[in-house]
Amino acid sequence: MSLYLILNLASLSIPLLYSFEKKRMHYIQWWKEVFLSIIIVATFFIIWDIIFTENGVWGFNDNYLVGIDILGLPIEEWLFFICIPYASIFIHYAFQYFFPNISLSIKVSNFITVSLVLLLLIVAILNFDKAYTFYNYIFLASLLIYAYITKNKQLPIFYITFLIILIPFFIVNGILTGSFIEDPVVWYDNSENLGVRLGTIPIEDAGYAFTMLFGSIILIEKFKASSLFSKKK
Repeated sequence: MSLYLILNLASLSIPLLYSFEKKRMHYIQWWKEVFLSIIIVATFFIIWDIIFTENGVWGFNDNYLVGIDILGLPIEEWLFFICIPYASIFIHYAFQYFFPNISLSIKVSNFITVSLVLLLLIVAILNFDKAYTFYNYIFLASLLIYAYITKNKQLPIFYITFLIILIPFFIVNGILTGSFIEDPVVWYDNSENLGVRLGTIPIEDAGYAFTMLFGSIILIEKFKASSLFSKKK
């Protein structure tokens, strides 16, 4: 089994196991909403991934893979966009379940959102020739603008839970980008990013993680509120 596959399965295992716990959260009751949302968002990110891999913005080290590729991406990369979002989103909803009264105020959340949008747009425009930085920050700024306009109720909570999610996310991404191992599993062309690393992780990775996870949460909440999966809950 490859290192990348082990990281995916290890990240998914505990959240998936606790999803079936019935006495309290019983997260698995939302499996249709969660998986459909993750797959929709993953489709977007996989298309982005395929294009950037083909253009050498980043790539993969065969020494850490099982050797099965689909559309130019290793099977582990496809699984990443399922396993990591499931585990991360589980943390978000677990936090809400156990700490229902903890959230940023709307005023503070809006201030953070507006500040982030301005910062992201400035950095993106000033680095339009760096593909990872430019598209990453444009996507994130667009998502935040949408959340601000629609007065998204999950965003003030997600600003808190994202900080918690970043801990395991950075551990996994740190290993993938070369921490604690001889060579990185995923390498980056630094001419296509800012060249600023958090350890071994490009700073842009925090942006794509936010977009991927919060995009999924937006869809989950929409599916919960819709009649698409109507049932007694």
